[in-house]
Amino acid sequence: MFGIGMPELIIILVIILIIFGVGKLPEIGGGMGKAIRNFKSASKEVEEDAPEKKIEEEKKA
Repeated sequence: MFGIGMPELIIILVIILIIFGVGKLPEIGGGMGKAIRNFKSASKEVEEDAPEKKIEEEKKA
């Protein structure tokens, strides 16, 4: 749907570099990594809980 190619990504990275500066980039990258890790662990927890909820709902019905 959105045709984001290499030139667009380079432009976005240059804008981010201008806005935040070189010193803040490692902090931003670390924060993004933690956010992705937390999202993955939360989604795994939901997947693990899903079969149990289905069984409980079937027992109630």
